[in-house]
Formats: sequence, structure tokens, C-alpha cells
Amino acid sequence: MAQTLTLQNDAITVLISVSDNGVTKLDSILPSGHEPVPSRSPYFPSASLPLVELRLSGEANASDKSAKSMVGSYIGTRLRYKSHSEAKGKLPGEKTLVVVLHDEKTGVTATKHLSIFDGLPFLRSSVTVKNESSAPIVVNSIPSFTVGGMGRAREWWNDYRVSYANNTWFRETNWQTRSLPDVGLDDLGLYSTMPSHMTHLASLASFSLSNRSSFSTQRYLPMGYLSRVSGTGPEETWIWQVESSASWKWELGDYNDNLYLAASGPSADDHDWREKLAPGEETTSLTACVGHLFADRDAAFASLTQYRRRIRRPHVDHERLPIIFNDYMNCLMGDPTEDKIHALIGPVAAAGAEYFVIDAGWYADDSNWWDDVGEWEPSQRRFPSGFKTLLDKIRTAGLCPGLWIEPEVIGIRNSMAKKLPNEAFFQRDGQRITERGRYQLDFRHPAVRQHLDEVFNKYVRDFGVGYFKFDYNIEVTQGTDANGSFSAGAGQLGHNRAYLAWVSSLLDRYADLVIENCSSGAQRMDYAMLAVHTLQSTSDQQDPVMYSAMSATVHTAVTPEQGATWAYPQASWSDEVNALTVVNSLLGRVHLSGRLDIMSPSQLKIVYDGMKVYREIRSDIPNSEPFFPIGLAGWHDHWLALGMKVKDVDGNETGRCYVAVWRRGGARECVVPVKMFKSNVKGVNIEFLYPKMMEVESGWDQEIGALKVKVPETSCARLFKLESQ
Repeated sequence: MAQTLTLQNDAITVLISVSDNGVTKLDSILPSGHEPVPSRSPYFPSASLPLVELRLSGEANASDKSAKSMVGSYIGTRLRYKSHSEAKGKLPGEKTLVVVLHDEKTGVTATKHLSIFDGLPFLRSSVTVKNESSAPIVVNSIPSFTVGGMGRAREWWNDYRVSYANNTWFRETNWQTRSLPDVGLDDLGLYSTMPSHMTHLASLASFSLSNRSSFSTQRYLPMGYLSRVSGTGPEETWIWQVESSASWKWELGDYNDNLYLAASGPSADDHDWREKLAPGEETTSLTACVGHLFADRDAAFASLTQYRRRIRRPHVDHERLPIIFNDYMNCLMGDPTEDKIHALIGPVAAAGAEYFVIDAGWYADDSNWWDDVGEWEPSQRRFPSGFKTLLDKIRTAGLCPGLWIEPEVIGIRNSMAKKLPNEAFFQRDGQRITERGRYQLDFRHPAVRQHLDEVFNKYVRDFGVGYFKFDYNIEVTQGTDANGSFSAGAGQLGHNRAYLAWVSSLLDRYADLVIENCSSGAQRMDYAMLAVHTLQSTSDQQDPVMYSAMSATVHTAVTPEQGATWAYPQASWSDEVNALTVVNSLLGRVHLSGRLDIMSPSQLKIVYDGMKVYREIRSDIPNSEPFFPIGLAGWHDHWLALGMKVKDVDGNETGRCYVAVWRRGGARECVVPVKMFKSNVKGVNIEFLYPKMMEVESGWDQEIGALKVKVPETSCARLFKLESQ
């Protein structure tokens, strides 16, 4: 019997059709109160795709799409509706719909898990595949979701643009926008002229981004958005992310004379992932989400920020936003000693920092430590008075001590490389994988977890460490076929999940422990990691002027209260550049560093004033939403701007926002539109917050609803607070 399944709240309506013979399709994802638009093609009354697409070994494609695509599978056409159920989800405001489908030919049951959240226009999705046959099956891919019929315009290829973010070492969150024809998606010129018996479902084209390695965000962020830029109708944005800590893929393509989106974790074709399921066994895809709004890009990123806050593990750090001093970047650079840290403690405490993190090198007698990490015992040569004595002095100064560590690697020269069994390491064809002088640990093995548990129990319980910076500086592309893995990609995914479970277990034992996610800066800046880790390092960029391009865009990738950005002033820099590096961090999380111990009193005042401003405004950040008043910053743009729209704890408007503005060249003046005040007839109060000792001219243009900023220096930054009158 035909029926329509509806998953709905105040922000989104998801419609799933079930035909008389059980064919189940995802018909639409729409902001509540809006209706689907009819197809423009007489041959394709619906552009819907099957609710579940997956591939089994021995089956390629059943449709016109290329076998490299994620849609058009044989089993997708055979799966039939079996049952559905609704439930209240485990996360705040979550409502879940579970739809069970079955394929009689193979005995496969696919269970689709769909979740929505009160007030948010997002659909979260994953798929569980179970073998209910009497023989083994091999699964080659399980897309987390596929959504068809995205284009609401007659000429969808002209009316939408796709945007994605390049993300590499030193140059993270670098957004690009391209037309659909530019990425190979265009009008086929067939549907209006060909007789119905000659029509095709699609071209072979698709545009995809993917990652294959243990660095989930090296090259690209696992997300993107699609904006409507022309045609009739309201502004429209689709936005999505794949929640993967390693391999992933998303793709756009044409199907049934419209546009589709698919998102997935690892697959056989792209990532050497295959999973063999014996009778009765099951496996689950990664989770991904997609949002649909009749609003602009800024509204989409604001909603995505709120979604990310819903799905992550709660932590008191997200509310307190303590200032973190870390001795690495443009400071000790991996060469800490007792005397160097003693010299920093006083000025760091005077800056108002709450954590003092000793970064790389604390475990090594000299700088030749890269391939000898793994036991994590403090160096007696560097700390002759005792490491615990040093940490106690940090604590006596009012600072909580923290440590850098790489828990997933063992150096090839380290004794743990022999103490742990071979099965504790990534392997291919019986050989340990060596990457840049290190071995990769496999957290599925109990000896690995036991070793690291002993390390962290010692430093938390005996040494009083309250903060850990978890770094990861190798990139394994092969995966592992050890420990019973059917494929190297399956081994990689198994390790990823075991590692995140272990991090969760640490936080279960030590609820106030802060764990930073750092992978060569931000090479694993994804929301599988950030749903568990407390906060995220955003780059290893050492030039503050270049860093500002990331400071202005990083909130597209991470919530502001989780995004730790370096502020590393130097005695050799100008006052303007030192103020700029401080501004870089003020609308997120402060990662303070730099040689504060050798700076002059006037230079320290610039830093201390910035930290004072941060302590005054940080309570607003956990409830704020980012906006980008002059667009997403380009790597070489002269002017950059980031706004933070403040809401109260219940999500209500406060009429207040913060705007950071950077100048890196070009004209001395910039016009910064602020949409939230455009219709305000009473005016806007502007407060110049930082750096107050520097020159600036600013004012509000009521007619165009914009902040006007004029500064004298080529490289400088300013922070403002704006409130409606």
C-alpha cells in the first residue's frame, strides 16, 4: 500500500514516498512551510532517488550513471519497504525516523537512520547493512545519504554555484566557488526534444571531492554548499558535511534532469574499503548531514554552527573559554627547558591565561626526538629539578598545566616499538607501515589502549595535568589489513572508531580534562573528531598576516568556542602586527604564545589589553553565530572581515554583534555591511574595543546599513562591538 513517511519539526520537513510495491524514495528535504516544485521535464515527473544506495561485490551500476558514481546501484532499485518507526533521539532536540528496507535477491536488510533537530533545517543520516542470507556478502560502499531533485529552477545548471574549501598545511579553510558548468554539470540538451522512448536518466558526469588517508581534511574540508545565484524565487542554500575522521567522499551530479548530492565514507573504488559480512553480521556507514534553507550562505553557516553544537559531547570548556598559553608557536618551538618555562610563567599569568601547555620536546634530551617518541617519559636533562616540580610551579602561579602528546604513533627507535606486539601497529601484507620514521598504532588492539591508559592515568592523577594537546603528524594512505581486517580501508575505519571511543573513555574518567585536537595544525578538522575532542587547533601558520585569512573563515569549519587560533606576539614585530595577531584569536579561542618574557612593557600592554577584552566578551561567544560581511576571505584579499552575531542562551536575538576587520593592503577604507542592522531606523552604537591605543576612524552608514572603517597602516586589525539603539 502506497504511503508517505514524514519527518518534520518547526524547521524542516522530510518526505519519503513508499509505492504500492514497496519502492522507497527520498522525495524532498524542505524548510517547513514550503512545497516541492514540479519537474520541468515531461519525461521525469520526479527526480527522487532511492532512499538507500549501496554496492555489493559483483554488482556495478544499473543506470546511465558512471559506475564511479554513488547513485544508480542495482540493489538500490531492488530494496523494498519493510517497516518504519519513530523515536526521540539521544541528542538534544533530536527526533529520529528509522526505515527498514529488504532485498529479496541478496537477503540484505538496509536500515536507514534519519534524524532532525528542533529549530534546525538539517537532516542527519546513516545506514546499517545486515546480511540476513545464508552466505557471506561483501559490501563495497554505503553512502550515508543521497538527495535528488535539488534544483528548484528550470535551468539549474545556470542558477546554482557550488562552493568547497581547500584545506592544507598553513592554508586552511580557503573557500572556492565555481559554476556547475565549470565542474562539468550542465544541460544535456536532450529532455525537451527527444521522444520518451529515447530519453536517458543522466549523463556520466559528476563532480566529487574525496579524501583517502588518516588526515581527514588534508586537501579539502569534508563539506560544501550549493547556492542559488540567479532565477526567480528566494535565496536558497544547501549545505552539508561528512562526519569522518579519515576517508570520505561527496559528489554532485545530474539525474532525472535535475541535480543530486551524495555523501559517503570509505568505498572500494576510492579508499580500498570493503566489508565482508557473514550471515547475521552488520556494518554501519559513517554519519553525514545535509541542510536546506531559503536563506543566504551566512544563515546556512549559522545553522550549521548550531547543528555542530547539538551533536558534540558537552564540556564545561565550551562555556568557560579559558585562555590557553602554549609554548610552541613562534616561541620555544619544541625546545622547552626548565629555565625557559620559568621565564614565561610570570608574564603568561599576568596576561590572564588559565592554561600553560608545554608543547613538543618535553620527553626528549635533545632535538633528535622525531623517531623516538612513544614512551612519554619526561626528560631529566631538560628538567633537572624534576618535571612534577615544574608543573607544580605552573599550578602555584594559578595556571593549569598541560602537555603535548602524539598518542597514535610510536617512533621506530623507541623501545615501545619492540615492547608492543606486531598486531598493535598498522600493517600491509604482514609488514609494519613506516611513515616518516614512525609506526601507526591500531587502537583496536587492547595492548595499545592499555599502554596509553597507563600514560594518561599517570599524568592526570600523579602530575595534575588538566589539558592535553593531541597531535598527529603522519599521513597513512594505505590503511591496515591487520587484526582481521577484510580490507585496508576497513582496518582504517575500525581504528578511527576505536580511537574516538578511547578518547571518549578518557573524558568519561576525567570529565574536566580538556583534549585539543591537533593534526599538523588542522589536518583532521572534522566533526567525527570534534564531536568528541574539546577544541581544535586551526593552523600551524607562523605569519600572523597570512593567518588572518583563516581567522576570518575558520568558523565555517568549527564552532567559534572550539576553534583555537594562535596569537603569538613578538618583540621584533611592530605594535600594529602584534595587535593584529591578537585580533586573529579574539572571536574564537585564544591560543596565546610568543616570547612574552622578552617583550617590552609597552608591547606586553598590547597583549594584556587584548586578553582583557577577550575575558570581557568571551561569555558571548558560545551563543554566537558567525557571519561574513564582505564575503569569505580569499587568501590574498586586502580587506577581511568576520562578524559574530550574539544570541542569548535561548537562541533569541540580542541586537548585539562583534566585527573584526583586517587590512592587508589596498585602500585605507573599507565598507562592512551588517545585515542584522540594515532596517534599524534608530541607529547603531559602535564601540571600538581593540586595540584602543591604535588609530582608527569608524562610523555607521544608516542608509546602506554598514560599518565604515578607515585605518592608516597596511597590516593591521581592529575589533568593534555594535549594538542597536
